[in-house]
Amino acid sequence: MDIVSLSRWQFAITTIYHFFFVPLTLGLAIFVALLETQYVRSGDEKYKHLTKFWGKLFLINFAMGVVTGLVQEFQFGLNWSEYSRFMGDIFGAPLAIEALLAFYMESTFIGVWLFGWEKLSKKAHLATAWLVAIGSNLSALWILIANSFMQEPVGYTPVKDAAGNIVKVQMSNFLAVATNPNVRVQFPHVFFAAMTTAGFFVLAVTAWHLLRNTKPVDYYHTSFRWGVVYAVIGAIMVILVGHTQAQHMVRVQPMKMAAAEAVWTTEDPAGLSLFSWIDMTNQRNTVDIRVPYLLSILAYNKPSGAVAGMKELQAEYEQKYGPGNYIPPVPINYWSFRIMVGAGFLMAFLALIGLYYVIKGQTGYHPAFLRSLAWAFFLPYLANSTGWILTEVGRQPWIVFGLQKTSEAVSPNLTPGMVWFSLLLFLVLYGALMVADVYLLLRYARAGVEEEGATSAAMAY
Repeated sequence: MDIVSLSRWQFAITTIYHFFFVPLTLGLAIFVALLETQYVRSGDEKYKHLTKFWGKLFLINFAMGVVTGLVQEFQFGLNWSEYSRFMGDIFGAPLAIEALLAFYMESTFIGVWLFGWEKLSKKAHLATAWLVAIGSNLSALWILIANSFMQEPVGYTPVKDAAGNIVKVQMSNFLAVATNPNVRVQFPHVFFAAMTTAGFFVLAVTAWHLLRNTKPVDYYHTSFRWGVVYAVIGAIMVILVGHTQAQHMVRVQPMKMAAAEAVWTTEDPAGLSLFSWIDMTNQRNTVDIRVPYLLSILAYNKPSGAVAGMKELQAEYEQKYGPGNYIPPVPINYWSFRIMVGAGFLMAFLALIGLYYVIKGQTGYHPAFLRSLAWAFFLPYLANSTGWILTEVGRQPWIVFGLQKTSEAVSPNLTPGMVWFSLLLFLVLYGALMVADVYLLLRYARAGVEEEGATSAAMAY
């Protein structure tokens, strides 16, 4: 395997490991802050216990996310030094702001929140909870601003050599970079995906306790109601925002959409693929079942409108950027898109069933439904991972769309042995961290709210 492929595998694996922790951190931070808000408003001690219980699980997940995220920063210099040279002037700014502003804010107030129980007034302690939640999501925003430049470069000036080749890019408009049109659709999608992840995490743990009739049962009924509403908002909004994001993709990255729908030649009107068996060698679909007009409706909100095909886009890009293969791995994009969308709609369906129970005021949940919620814990992780695979793989062969190819971004002095060694090392270490995270989450989740008081001293509450 060549250096570029090895380095891509390494970064993909570390990113997916890292992003296992991130959405739960983002969503659970807000959920915990909402519970504490209810405690301060009502004075009901039940909400204080619930805040501490879910906050404990948030802290475990946050710690793991920090450890895995640091490794990604080093890879920009070690594996992707040419990328860092090319766009470090732009990419470094949002990452620096993320670390110096958002991450420091988040990590500082986590400490205040953790050790501030009974030491701060209720309102002051609540303020620290919201500062943690805001800091967490600001951190995600700045990282997505950096990523959005890779998807849709704006606010830059190219620096060229004597031959007229672009050797690097410099920031010419910080506001344009910070308000990138791509981040306007990408950040809301990640935000509501995080809400969905946290909502289903809460529902899975709560369902497990309700199946076992864990005492105090009232606490878990309350968690169920809050978790359902949280999950419904997240799941419905992520679908709506995802629709807007797909429409944006049609305009700025048409090749990614064509690959996601296995559209080889331009269609107007375009049908949405239900099932396609893709023949990459001959660039065609041997099986192609589509719903007429539906892709055009989704792309343009009307039953007509051209969706560019990969063959036409390949010819256009060759003319614009020079010879090369500009078609990404179609099967990966096609199936990633379907897994993401399928998991998203299944979560929305389950959350709406739970909302029906809440609206009806029923607490006698069907055991089969509770078991399905316990297993549905995996759905948001499946959707999050496949969503990012589509986002990054669908942009290939570009690392910075239209400016730098992935093959041009890798460090020149790397050897396959170096990358294999670090890749295997990361797999072992990250695997161990994943096991530790799951073990700790399961241990304290199974202990339940009933055990919170007994373990609070050990957890420094």
